[in-house]
Order: sequence, then C-alpha cells, then structure tokens
Amino acid sequence: MPSANRLSTPVAVDEPEIEGRYAPLDEYTVSFESFHQDVEPAPYFVGLPGDRCQCVHWGVVTDGQITFRWTDHEETYVAGDAYYALPGHLPLITAGTAIVEFSPTADLEATMAVVQRNLAAAGASS
Repeated sequence: MPSANRLSTPVAVDEPEIEGRYAPLDEYTVSFESFHQDVEPAPYFVGLPGDRCQCVHWGVVTDGQITFRWTDHEETYVAGDAYYALPGHLPLITAGTAIVEFSPTADLEATMAVVQRNLAAAGASS
C-alpha cells in the first residue's frame, strides 16, 4: 500500500505564504501544506471554470483554520476537523494553518497549471 510522510516528502513549494510538500499515491496526490501568512488565493484561480477550484479535496486540518467558499455557502474547518471540499470552491486560509489533503492527481495538475500561470503573471506585474 502506498504511503507518504510529511518529513520524508521533499519541499516542492517554499514561498513566504506557504510551504508545500506533495507525494503521489497511485492516482491521488497527498499534500502537506503549512501556511505562514493569511492566504486569499482567489486571483490565482482565474481562468478555471467560474474562476474557482474545480478539484475535489479530502483533508484534515492539523493546525489553524481553512474556509471553503462556494457561490451559495461557505464552510470553515479548524484543527482536528476532516473535510471534503467539492469542486467550485475558493479557499481562504489563516496564518498558522497546516493541512494534509488528498486530491485526484489529474484534476490537481490541471488546476495547478492555471494557478502557476497566474502566479507567474502576478510576479511579472509586481
């Protein structure tokens, strides 16, 4: 059975806002993410359908708080909560939050391709 551990998964993203470690588990990716600052990533999802994340996620908040916003409601999870985030959401993350999240790899890669383009464009325009 495939598995992953936060400490043995290499850092893939090391930015002032986030440290991200990502490990493949068959057709899924497990993400170990720690957020050092408040993060409002809505601008990075522009270009996806509805300008919202279209990837489903299953996760656990190990520290802090994450809110998922849909067009008709929002749900907030705190340390110790498990969550299931349906497509069409925008996350809002508070500083000090850490999550372990599972996502279908193909959907996550399609989403992250758009996010990376938007991050690059934002960096170029700053």
